[in-house]
Amino acid sequence: MSLEGSLKEFGLADILQLICFQRKTGVLTLEGRMDKVRLLFYEGNIISAETKRKRETNRFGKLLLKKELIKEEDLQKALEEQQSTGEKLGGILIKKGVVGKEQIQEILTTQITETVIQLFSWKDGDYEFSPQGVPVDKAMPVSLDTQHVLMEGLRIVDEWSLIEGKLSPDTIFEKTGKSGAALTSDEEEILGLVDGERDVSAIIESSHMDSFQASKSLVSLMEKGMIEPKEAAPVAPEIALRGALPSAKKGIPYPPFITPVIFLASLFIAIISFPSQRSDYTDRIKTSADIDNIRFVIEAYKYENGSYPQSIDQITKTADSWGRQYTYKPAAGDFVLFSAGPDGKEGTADDVF
Repeated sequence: MSLEGSLKEFGLADILQLICFQRKTGVLTLEGRMDKVRLLFYEGNIISAETKRKRETNRFGKLLLKKELIKEEDLQKALEEQQSTGEKLGGILIKKGVVGKEQIQEILTTQITETVIQLFSWKDGDYEFSPQGVPVDKAMPVSLDTQHVLMEGLRIVDEWSLIEGKLSPDTIFEKTGKSGAALTSDEEEILGLVDGERDVSAIIESSHMDSFQASKSLVSLMEKGMIEPKEAAPVAPEIALRGALPSAKKGIPYPPFITPVIFLASLFIAIISFPSQRSDYTDRIKTSADIDNIRFVIEAYKYENGSYPQSIDQITKTADSWGRQYTYKPAAGDFVLFSAGPDGKEGTADDVF
């Protein structure tokens, strides 16, 4: 019998404790406003985590690069071989002698942990746990102590409370020019991404870190005097929003409800001002959303059938925004899914992933 409900009524910590203490085997699906995550459990321990928003191979490669276990050229060669042979990326790297089995297992463990930890920031959403058999990778087994992950998640929730209120997704930082402060490797990476143009959300996306790590580094850099919020540029009179916004002063983020209002207002102005760009922008957004949905359905197919579908026709007949079929290339351990974009040519700058 499955367990389901709302995270507002039965929190993630309670769910993980229940699964852990009863040593359950099955799949926990959590769906929030921005993401959908599947956690696989074997006898109460977490053995796999999938997120709809991020492709697992890309995250795996970024973690390898971040830990300086491989070079960019090694990763690219392995990815090319994966496309032609269908082998798992980790297996290819081990075979080539680039990394060891223990290092791959460590990366997989980190990848799963980061996915689970980020779930603790969810304020609401729905969950469903379905007891069932789950595939266990005997060649590269990974098993996380659920109780340990739970304690780590609760610790980070406490630290998040110190970060919230100091950052907002649209805050843009610039360097102060101060030098001499001792920085961690994470802080050095984030400092290198601060250019006076990227906002917080763009910096997090460009880094090899999860949201918590990157945000924590930004706050630390701000406290060390290495960066500061950039003064907003004057708004043109004809599109200025009426009324002062007291919370828009330097260093103080807008209240949560203000940011989406400003974004929507800006988007509306852009659509009116540039009607020729409206259709293309909307088409790309819709296509990107469709790809995310199809990708998750493909992963679900694999868990039900043991392998990826051979053709996208087995999954969907949906065409992209330009009326063309999505490009789908299955492999034994992964797959590629994208749209050729407006020009219909694969490998060009307007491809949508």
